[in-house]
Amino acid sequence: MQKRTNELGEIYPAERVTKPLSRPLFLVRIQAGFPSPAEDFIERRIDLNRDLLKHPLDTYYIRVIGDSMEPEIPQNSIIVVDRLEEPQNGDIVVACLNADMCVKQLSMGSDGRIWLLSKNEKYPPIEVRSGDDFEIWGVVLHAIHSFRGKNKVGSVKGQAA
Repeated sequence: MQKRTNELGEIYPAERVTKPLSRPLFLVRIQAGFPSPAEDFIERRIDLNRDLLKHPLDTYYIRVIGDSMEPEIPQNSIIVVDRLEEPQNGDIVVACLNADMCVKQLSMGSDGRIWLLSKNEKYPPIEVRSGDDFEIWGVVLHAIHSFRGKNKVGSVKGQAA
């Protein structure tokens, strides 16, 4: 798999997979707290390639650097970006603004103005102006992040991440 790197992070194209990656999907919902012997309730097998990729040849995985989309997309998350999806108001998108790529929430006003919004309040909204070189590169459909290991972000006070 070919890897490219830019200011956003590492970009990996999703390639057509000849063998499905099939894992069990349980029929029951799981509560945070009370354990359940869910093994007897397998609904079907889940294939992440089938279930997460609408357009495999036009889908990319990108590792996010920076904290402008936290807490919704933590730093080091891998986002699944589909280049064929039509961007809609409120979508999280990968955009190229004046040669800089970023991941932001798209806001299209009734007055025709376009804004790129961060989820982290430390970062102000970015207005896309008429002279800007602007392109929506793709729509973020999913975010994958780890709770432990080398890509874990953050820590509990007094504990190492």
